[in-house]
Amino acid sequence: MNEVTIGIIGLAVVLALFLTGIELGFAMALVGFLGFSYIVSFKAGLNLLAKDIFDVFASYGFTVIPLFVLMGQIAFNAGIAKRLYNTAYRFIGHVPGGMAMATVAGATAFKAICGSSPATAATFASVAVPEMDRYNYDKRLSTGLLPQLGPSGSSSHQASPLSYSVLLQNYPLVGCF
Repeated sequence: MNEVTIGIIGLAVVLALFLTGIELGFAMALVGFLGFSYIVSFKAGLNLLAKDIFDVFASYGFTVIPLFVLMGQIAFNAGIAKRLYNTAYRFIGHVPGGMAMATVAGATAFKAICGSSPATAATFASVAVPEMDRYNYDKRLSTGLLPQLGPSGSSSHQASPLSYSVLLQNYPLVGCF
């Protein structure tokens, strides 16, 4: 069989596995491993699998997530998050959806600082939902807001390296934009 035929069979197997209820990521990993092993060799497939697993766990983006979650839990248990939400409530709590807007603004600022979308989403998921529950927000709104929190600061984060290099050169930042 040629590679195209193997690819079409692999796609059909992925769809069949997905219809059986297996998670899509696991189905793709299994079919990718089997297809690569069939085309190259079983040993090469095992090497690729080990390398991919190592690369995922060794990447910086995944190592900082537990630390940011820990930081969020410390802030939550120390009462810092509660005081921040009280302050935000005093400023924009009178506006319908004010706490949701404050949560998005806080997540945007946090993402611009830390630069990690998964860390931002994980940190604010552990802090924002209990605080929004305390202000009687609908559970659907507070949990529906969470997928947006990670990428919310992406636009501001992209300018961060430029901002750092400009500030190091003592050039006015406003002149760059």
